[in-house]
Amino acid sequence: MGMSQYLQVFLDESAEHLQRLNELLLVLEKDPGDITSLNEVFRIAHTLKGMSATMGFDSIAELTHEMEDLLDKFRKGEMVPTPEVVDVLFECLDSLEAMIEEVSNTGKCTLDVSSIVAKLKDLSGEVKREKVELHRETKREEVSPIVTTVDVPVEFNEYDKEVIKEAFQKGYSVYKVKVTLDEGCLLKAARAYIVFHELGKMGEIIKSIPPAEEIEEEKFGNEFTLVYLTKENEDVIRSKIESISEIKGVVIAQAVPSELGLKEKDLVVELERLKEEVPVELKQVEVKATVEAAEAEVAATGLTADRERALKQKIKGMKTIRVDIDRLDDLMNLVGELVINKTRLVQIGSVYKLTELDETLAQIGRITTELQAVVMKLRMVPIEHVFNRFPRMVRDLARDEGKEVEFVIEGKETELDRTVIDEIGDPLVHLLRNAIDHGIEPPEEREKLGKHRKGLLKLSARHEGNYVVIEVQDDGRGMDIDKIKRKAVEKGIATPEELERMSESEILMLTTLPGFSTSDRVTEVSGRGVGLDVVKSKVEALNGVLEIQTEKGKGTKVTVKLPLTLAIIQALLTKVGEEIYAIPLANIDETLSITPQDIKLVRNQEVILLRGSVLPLVKLQEILDVPVVSSGNGGEEYAVVVARVGERRAGLVVDSLIGQQEIVIKSLGKLLKGIRGISGATILGDGRVALILDVVPLIS
Repeated sequence: MGMSQYLQVFLDESAEHLQRLNELLLVLEKDPGDITSLNEVFRIAHTLKGMSATMGFDSIAELTHEMEDLLDKFRKGEMVPTPEVVDVLFECLDSLEAMIEEVSNTGKCTLDVSSIVAKLKDLSGEVKREKVELHRETKREEVSPIVTTVDVPVEFNEYDKEVIKEAFQKGYSVYKVKVTLDEGCLLKAARAYIVFHELGKMGEIIKSIPPAEEIEEEKFGNEFTLVYLTKENEDVIRSKIESISEIKGVVIAQAVPSELGLKEKDLVVELERLKEEVPVELKQVEVKATVEAAEAEVAATGLTADRERALKQKIKGMKTIRVDIDRLDDLMNLVGELVINKTRLVQIGSVYKLTELDETLAQIGRITTELQAVVMKLRMVPIEHVFNRFPRMVRDLARDEGKEVEFVIEGKETELDRTVIDEIGDPLVHLLRNAIDHGIEPPEEREKLGKHRKGLLKLSARHEGNYVVIEVQDDGRGMDIDKIKRKAVEKGIATPEELERMSESEILMLTTLPGFSTSDRVTEVSGRGVGLDVVKSKVEALNGVLEIQTEKGKGTKVTVKLPLTLAIIQALLTKVGEEIYAIPLANIDETLSITPQDIKLVRNQEVILLRGSVLPLVKLQEILDVPVVSSGNGGEEYAVVVARVGERRAGLVVDSLIGQQEIVIKSLGKLLKGIRGISGATILGDGRVALILDVVPLIS
């Protein structure tokens, strides 16, 4: 693995470790006596320190070293993880996350951590302490070389001898360098890589014992020997190697010609001969160096916490591979094209009506459906990738607000399309913040109401058919329906008469309108007048639905219903004029036929009476400005698609229904993006393009 690949492994592992540290610190804050969690925290901090030092990110290593010292005091019983101490540790994790992010973006780490390091030292009670020497956990003078000579036999072929001879002629010194690693070193290949990398800046490595391939695979003990060409002296070489952490000893011996299989007499003669010649570049040395440098790019199989986990990862690696998300997107696009062409074949088959063709098409249909399901499964990731960041956020917000909150998460294993996962995080953040800020009461107020001091905030996820249902529920104040009505009248959103005709669900959904707020105070947590409208817009952009339920004094539940995927959906094809439009099946309650006589006019709005309820009609021909083909007068019938978004329903009037079909959603591109009522397009079996309707704005 090259340095860039090795860096990516470091970044991935660091992100996992930081997430785990966040979770464990929350556990320790609740139960300081949890020895298992404490030991795991200590081990992870130690691993992070070693990883960052290996990669040369000193500030990360320094900060994790100080964290490790503080955690050690927990283990010894000298300190207890109080909320104040945990606050500082969380601040450390925030700094570490910022540094990892900087490394990810720039490849460097320049963040100043002196202030947070000072806080850690103050907590540890160490007012004065020597600065931690990152690359050497023991003092230099305490390190004694394991051996005083390099007695490892090295065999050279004729090519090696020629390279060494030319190196001597050019004034290079040849050293045999023996490096001994600490016995507890977890990342031997990584340490070796750093040694190769640092020495490569000052000269050329022409030989390694054991070979570079074995070092890369960690098939060596704690020692390796290098044959090194350089113009630097021994002290410079030693200093450079000793600056790398977990190096126990370095022995350097300058090689003499006889050791290298060369005759001193031959060398003297050769040097005399070349005195008068113009020096030439060491092309052979350079070529050899390039080969050896490539071989020297050794790396560990994974930056793991300990040997046991490394072994598990190695075994797991035999069965799994990492795939870039873009490749999965490409695969999904190809499956989409396959679905389109399958539909075209079905269209052709319906014309020729051949039994053999029908049977083949049925088989192709089954295989395509299975392939689609497999690809969809590949794109699915557990929703815990989003949920795991919330416990820390809830804990911090509750402390800032002076509230006590018990946060419960259920259904973390529920899987959702990666595209949806990436988009749903921010809306959930606002819902949780809103629940803590406006929903859950302060402890004293809760006690007066006969409630437990600690409020309950629950975040859950579950599958329902082809959907994922996410719920955010609290046992706080609930929403005041009367207050919402007053605000709606004050803002001119609705009249008292209109509010009387609305259901409770419809009144609650008024809070999702832009700028609507019933809060009398502005807070840094959830702000004022901004939020639920953004949440609703984001959810609906994902073809999802937002619902609110509340009971005054008992709490509020906000439900988000999202499709499992946004790539391939089931839709109802309809005809309006000469155009075909697709309506997502997820938004359809039912279909029915009506005659012009069934339509009534109420306050300039066409409606029909459906099982005792008034259903407003939306004529797509007028909304979409489609040329009229049939007048629809006389005894003609209209087809009506009863569509639903949350609690809102409307009848979409079309000329005819074609049927249900699996469609592939295609983007309209930048020029046509944002057209009201249109969310995308699809290619039909006969090659025609049909627009996909966005039901939300059509029935708003």
